[in-house]
Amino acid sequence: MTARHIDPPSGKLGVLLPGLGAVASTFIAGVLAARAEGAAPLGSVSQMAHIRLGTKDESRNPLINEFVPLAQLDDLVFGGWDPISANALEAATAAGVLEGQDLGSISRELEGVVAMDAVFDQRWVKRLDGVRVKDIESKWEQAEALMDDIERFRNENGCDRLVSVWCGSTEAYQEPSAVHESVAAFEAGLKDSDENISPSQIYAYAALQTGVPFANGAPNLSVDLPCMLELAEQRGVPIVGKDFKTGQTLMKTLIAPGLKARMLGLRGWYSTNILGNRDGEVLDDPENFKTKETSKLGVLDTILQPEVYPDLYGEIDHVVRINYYPPRGDNKEGWDAIDIFGWMGYPMQIKVDFLCRDSILAAPIVLDLALFMDLAARAGESGVQEWLSFYFKAPQGTGSGEPEHDLFIQQTKLKNTLREWMGEKPVTHSEAG
Repeated sequence: MTARHIDPPSGKLGVLLPGLGAVASTFIAGVLAARAEGAAPLGSVSQMAHIRLGTKDESRNPLINEFVPLAQLDDLVFGGWDPISANALEAATAAGVLEGQDLGSISRELEGVVAMDAVFDQRWVKRLDGVRVKDIESKWEQAEALMDDIERFRNENGCDRLVSVWCGSTEAYQEPSAVHESVAAFEAGLKDSDENISPSQIYAYAALQTGVPFANGAPNLSVDLPCMLELAEQRGVPIVGKDFKTGQTLMKTLIAPGLKARMLGLRGWYSTNILGNRDGEVLDDPENFKTKETSKLGVLDTILQPEVYPDLYGEIDHVVRINYYPPRGDNKEGWDAIDIFGWMGYPMQIKVDFLCRDSILAAPIVLDLALFMDLAARAGESGVQEWLSFYFKAPQGTGSGEPEHDLFIQQTKLKNTLREWMGEKPVTHSEAG
């Protein structure tokens, strides 16, 4: 196979983060710790995982970051916007994800990541009060201000390339409307300050117009819109989303493929969560929860294919709940009660109690997406990067069919994409050896 031409990752890569809260500050702190102290970037596929090349007996199994020309951690420069926190240190301290001893040696660098004033509209996140907000009414002028921020950051930090990863809050639920049908309609809507244009969409528009790849870590529609697909192709910029696959949904995409592989039936899956961070506070509002619920509920049908296996998965009661519980902070607890059945229809149960840490699980995803989206841009990619579905609860597809949700199929697609770009054959696990 012929390797694809990929521009080398020379110079600095700026990572711009709309939403400098718990996830973003934890991500930045982890990278700084890895650079300063050699701390292993645990959970990062791009840094920790190996990739098999050829047949097993060839014994070629390099680290992904040795096989693929990714930007180095030392080359990353961080920036972002936030309506509440003044800088990454303040955000990390307020979030309480990391202990003081882990922040001490990198506190000066964290404090140096100063948040730019945000484009913010409380209509989309009723439970938050924005205090560091751009004093601009016109949505068109807000987009222009963000583009100015991007170019100023690029110049002041001497960045050769930029990527943007949305780490902000879940916005209130919405369906696409006429303003989202085309770039022309969207730009007219910006000039009219159309109420159907959310802040995350303004960030996405500003990024794409300035040639910056955009990854959406929340269930917002941000780039999952006809106008953004059109703009990404026009500008030749990669996009991907949506909603980081971290805690409970990660468990679903691990367990559901196993049930299907063994042809075990499923009667119901009840999921409930408690968390007390900013995300939990935002999701305490019904409209914001509806956005998250839609993202979470879409997983099982795609994996289990009830239309193909109606006897096993045709009548599933799938329920998702999230409760804001301040004492728990960022340490989310997710309970799953799974009712399955097997031989002769006899019922069985699976119980999962996942005491996870949301931002600890999300931070390495931010790193991987920043590095892989930069790689995609240097490889000449544009539009939806479906090969990165591995990282999302509700991944965007590229055609009329449903995107893949099975974590293991997603992993194969991710690695095979890297193999093909580097001129190696895809691995199907059917060859001898």
